[in-house]
Amino acid sequence: MSSRWPAGRAGATVGVVALLVLTTADLAQHYRLPIGAALGLGVARALSLALVWLRPGGALPVSLATSALTAAVCVPINAGEPWPWPVTGVFGHSAVLAIVGARGASRRELAGWWVATQAVGVIGMVLAPDRGSWPGLLTMAVFSAVAVMVADLLRSRAEARQQLVEQESISAAERAQRARWQERARIARELHDVVAHHLSVVVVRADSAPHRVVDLPEAAREEFAGIAEDARSSLTEMRRVLRLLREDPGSGEPSNELGPQPGLADLEELVAGTRRAGADVRLEVEPVAELDPAIELTAYRVVQEAVSNAVRHAPGATVEVSVRVGRAEDAGEGGEVGDGLIVQVVNGAVPSQVASSEGVAGQGGGHGLVGMGERVGLLGGRFRAGATGDGGFVVEAVIPLKGEEMR
Repeated sequence: MSSRWPAGRAGATVGVVALLVLTTADLAQHYRLPIGAALGLGVARALSLALVWLRPGGALPVSLATSALTAAVCVPINAGEPWPWPVTGVFGHSAVLAIVGARGASRRELAGWWVATQAVGVIGMVLAPDRGSWPGLLTMAVFSAVAVMVADLLRSRAEARQQLVEQESISAAERAQRARWQERARIARELHDVVAHHLSVVVVRADSAPHRVVDLPEAAREEFAGIAEDARSSLTEMRRVLRLLREDPGSGEPSNELGPQPGLADLEELVAGTRRAGADVRLEVEPVAELDPAIELTAYRVVQEAVSNAVRHAPGATVEVSVRVGRAEDAGEGGEVGDGLIVQVVNGAVPSQVASSEGVAGQGGGHGLVGMGERVGLLGGRFRAGATGDGGFVVEAVIPLKGEEMR
């Protein structure tokens, strides 16, 4: 149960003050009790109601103790006055029972307090039978039982409301998840129907070109063969992406993607394919021990995207690719945090004789850099990309080898 004053502070405060005043007046007028003692019992009765909001666990003990003390010290002025339960004691204690129960007390707890309440009344009658009558105990028994039932109804209503809110939250999450899967399915359809189709056409045209074009030079035949091979590789990657888009990670079923993912050993082939397109790409990979496949895949994707950007946006410029293991400070960020795989792709300025409307400065306009940064960030690494002082561009990633986050 939470311990805070209710939202309707004014109403709760009025209730506590009213119980204090009415209890004091009731005890002073209808029982042989000094006004000071009546005021003290009134304060105790009001405190039990206030504790319902401030310290719920102490409200019922204080209320029952106040009832027992009231029965012990109060003597009715005539036989018509209720005892051992004054009117204000009946309503005050019943209100505490109802509110504590509504705020989360279990049925067993409330039943126990109800039994304890009746026990106090019975003990009072046994010890002082001349002050009251046994039928007078029924008033507290009935009102406190009604309070327990009201509390149970209020608690059940609150629980039902909470369950409804939780169910609505779950439904909203399910709707959002369904919307995401619908969007992923739409993207997969677009990739399959448009991009994959065009790549297939490229493969067919490149494979058939040597048979369709008369007297095709051998160099051109090799070029078409390379184009076809690259297009097939792109189709393979596209199918892998489509499977990932259509796969439900929450289904608990194993992935259908069983093919090997590219790693550092595939960088030479990647660079060779770029060189066949006429780019001047230089690769330097220091020998490293076998790494986690996720690290190698991330490094491969960073090089793949960075080289592609350099060739596209800085035609004619030399591209230098470097992959090595070193301390994090070697990457220019400072602060040793352990060994990391350092990937650098640097291209120089576009040669003056190459006319191009897209320079190095245009490399930040797409989603490639964002995607590279996200890939590296998923492994706790660092990523940066920006222009160099000589008009070139650098892409740099530092991927931790042991999973620690680089700050």
